[in-house]
Formats: sequence, C-alpha cells, structure tokens
Amino acid sequence: MISFDVTDEQRQIRDMLLAFSNKELAPRARRADEACAAPADVLDEAWSLGLASLAIPEAYGGGGAPRSALTGALMLEAMGSGCAGLGGTAVASSLFVNPLIDLGTEEQRKRDLPKFCGSQRRVATLALHEDALAFDPSRIVTRAEPDQDGWRITGVKRLVPLGEQAEDMLVLARASDAPGIDGIKAFIVPPRAPGVTIARESGTIGLTPMGFARVELAGVPLPADAILGEGGGADIRPLLASLRIGGAALAVGLARAVTDFAIPYARERVAFGEPIAKKQSIAFTLADMHIECDAMRWLVWKAAAAFDRGVDVSKTAVLAQNYVNRRAIRIADDGLQIFGGHGYIRDLPLEMWLRNARMLTIHGALAAA
Repeated sequence: MISFDVTDEQRQIRDMLLAFSNKELAPRARRADEACAAPADVLDEAWSLGLASLAIPEAYGGGGAPRSALTGALMLEAMGSGCAGLGGTAVASSLFVNPLIDLGTEEQRKRDLPKFCGSQRRVATLALHEDALAFDPSRIVTRAEPDQDGWRITGVKRLVPLGEQAEDMLVLARASDAPGIDGIKAFIVPPRAPGVTIARESGTIGLTPMGFARVELAGVPLPADAILGEGGGADIRPLLASLRIGGAALAVGLARAVTDFAIPYARERVAFGEPIAKKQSIAFTLADMHIECDAMRWLVWKAAAAFDRGVDVSKTAVLAQNYVNRRAIRIADDGLQIFGGHGYIRDLPLEMWLRNARMLTIHGALAAA
C-alpha cells in the first residue's frame, strides 16, 4: 500500500507558507515580474521563516528538522502557488544548501552551512545549464581538470539563478572520462574567484525575478576539497533527482493557482444568459485541470517519498518532472483560454503564469526539494 500522509509538522509548515505566499508573493508577483527583481523585504521575510536553515542540523546552527524531500515539495508547491518566480527566488539557497547536507563532507558542512543559519540573508545558487538545444546533464561540457593539489575548471554556464547576487555557488562539471553522468561532479566555486565572470542574461520570457545570469569559468583554480563529497566526489544522481522534484513541485503550485483562479471566474462570467462554467466544454476543461493538479501532485509526492526512503529515484523524478511540466503548460494555456481576450491583458496574471510555466519546462532546476 502506498501512502503519502503528511505529518502534523509538515502540515504546519505547508500552511504557514501558503499564508505567506498568499499574503506576500501573489500580490507582488506582477510588479516583480516587470521589474525582473524580487523585493528585498519579501526575501528578508522569507529568510526569517527559516526556509534555508530548517533542515540544517543543529550542530551547524540550523533548525535540525529531518531532511525530507517531501517536506521540500510541500514548501515549494505552497510558494509556487503564490508566484513561481518569487517562490523560486526565496528558496534559491536550497540549490546550494541541500546538496551540501545530502552529499557534502563533514568539513564542507562545518565550513559552509553555518553561513545560512544567521539573521542575515545569504544568496547561493547552482550553475547547471549550458548552451544546448536540449540540455542533458549527462552531456555537460564544462570541464574540471586536476591541477597540482587542486582543480582548474573551465566552461560557460547559462540561466544561473541569482548569479549576480550569489555569495556561494555550486557548479556541475565533467571531472573524468567516465561515461555519462558518472563523470559529472559538483564543485564549490566562490563566485568572486579569479577567472569567474558573471553577467545578467539579456532577458527571459518567464520567472524574471530570479535574475538569471551567464557564468564564464576561465580556468578557475580551486582547492582539492572544492569537489563536493568524499574522495573522487559524490554521485550527483541524488542532487539531480532533488532538483527535478523541486522544480516539479513549483510547477504544481503554479498549476494550482491557475485552476483556483479560473474556477470562480467561470462561475461568475455570464455569456448567452448563463455562467460559462455551465457550458460543457468549459466545465470539462475545469474538471480536467483539477484532476491533473491532483495527478501532478501525486507523482511529485511519490518521487519525494521514495527519495526520503533512500531509493534511487532517478527514473521516478524524471517521469514526474516531464509529466508535471507538460501539464502545467497545458493548464496555464487552458486557464488563459477560459478568460478569453481578458487573459492576454497584463492586469490579470494569466499570461505571466503561462510564461512562467514555459520557463519551468526549459529550466526546471530552480529549487532543491
């Protein structure tokens, strides 16, 4: 029997973030989208909720909550329901913190995790994507070469969230000739290190508050302990699975927001003498949107629960991400169509949701569950 019942603590965390998302993220989503930046006070308040430090062990100054991908998925869905762009920005540090908790050495955790447990907000990120028509992590070309007592890393990363602001950065690079994903490792790279050049991307169609950047690594020298994990570096499959689950959870939140916004409108909007919700085509579309949201959530929870049990969820996470991303775009498009011409007006969030849903399918790795 499969059960994804949440604990009382997980429910409290979800409810707290839903309230925060509805009060702080949703009302500011449009302004942040147009400004291509997240309001500092919103990010500071999100930080004060302990989102970055919740799962950091008490030994390093954190909240000491059990590390759980399911808890992360609940949090990200709640944030995504208010605004996927602002929500992703508010939890961007998870891209660095969670892999460090899961895969880092004791020395790496002791050195870096306490930085995220203070009252001062700290920005961190992950450099994953590269120039490619269809990006595949197993084909990363950024290269980390052994160099005397350390490493030298060379390559170009694209669409790095909060790249210009980041104080800590994790970079995925090929560290050996091992085939596919086996040769890819994660490296802790100081964003201001010699040889690192960071510039804002010229523009993206969605998730604009995340301030995506281009990061060029020109033979950046790194110490031997820059590689994440023991010995030759940790297997990054759990990291990729966590990213896929987190990105999918954000998309579920976005789809839920579209559905919850469309249903009241369809009940109130009268055309040809009756609410459009009574039109069969509209009613079926709304029902499908609601059903798909539950199916999307179930797939994300399934992958997250398996992750928490220590199971290899590489396949499960990919299936969840692919299904959720496609359905999120469909739901966003259906929501826009239900509003008709009004859906294209920027006074309403429909066109922004559609752009954000499309960006989630392109990137996806915007938060670690």
